[in-house]
Amino acid sequence: MEIRLARKEDVSAIMQLVKKVVPLMRATGNFQWDDDYPNPAVFEADIEIGQLWVAVLDEKIAGVSAITTDQDPEYADAGWDITEQAIVTHRLAVNPDIHGKGIAKALMQQAEIVANTKNIKILRVDTNNQNQATNTLFPKLGYSFSGEISLAKRPGLRFFCYQKLL
Repeated sequence: MEIRLARKEDVSAIMQLVKKVVPLMRATGNFQWDDDYPNPAVFEADIEIGQLWVAVLDEKIAGVSAITTDQDPEYADAGWDITEQAIVTHRLAVNPDIHGKGIAKALMQQAEIVANTKNIKILRVDTNNQNQATNTLFPKLGYSFSGEISLAKRPGLRFFCYQKLL
């Protein structure tokens, strides 16, 4: 498996992955993503500023993750000081046809690599409280549960926040 920065020509494959993931999310009661989000423009903006990473397996996009320093204002509701610089993982998704190969773990480890290169000691991530896969994965990777929040941009949903200190 190769983890690399995404390129504009990857957007079509990333959107195909998202189209596979969204119905499975909905089926488990996780309405974090829908037909409008995330969309090609979101991924293209991530690529433009060099914060979108892909996992490539057998020459195909197997996973995607935005590794940013963007913290939502609501993160303060989890007890986090959002003035502290942190690496934040957003838009993490893995092709459901190839789960169980460590793709999400590898993308989360890339966040640690990015943090180390930028000398940032805090890793943060949020996920829908109904997302069983990520709510199981993050603690296994050393993230601690910090609290539950709502996000203005996703009304009606609740999100669990996790943090890891390096």
